[in-house]
Amino acid sequence: MPIRLTLRALTPWLLIAAVGGLAAAVRFLFIEPAAIGETCEAHVALWWCSPRLLLVQGFLHHIYGWAAVAAAIASLAVRRPWLAVLAAALGVFSMVLYGVELGSFALLVGVLREARLRAGGSPLDENGHGQQHVHAAP
Repeated sequence: MPIRLTLRALTPWLLIAAVGGLAAAVRFLFIEPAAIGETCEAHVALWWCSPRLLLVQGFLHHIYGWAAVAAAIASLAVRRPWLAVLAAALGVFSMVLYGVELGSFALLVGVLREARLRAGGSPLDENGHGQQHVHAAP
């Protein structure tokens, strides 16, 4: 397989992994350290306290999880590979930022949808019947 095709096939998975790494960095370097939380409580005027508060409110209200589920549903309704990758990436982001239930659902749907679209098939043909293939035994 040429390197170009390999890179093209790996790009969605690398993007999902990069989003997971970014979410982990945000969580462990920006949200969880107690010193940063205490600093923001004492000095609200610091420029990075408002974005931090928005991030915290996002996972407290399950915004990341519901956005991931919405992308997963959209990927099922519309045959666009980028929507499946978006659902999986948002699912990973949600899982890392404390939204495990909704995020894991969206990740699963996104990965399965991406794999199905990459395989080039739909579970149902135009008549509404499932694909049935008969293979001769070797």
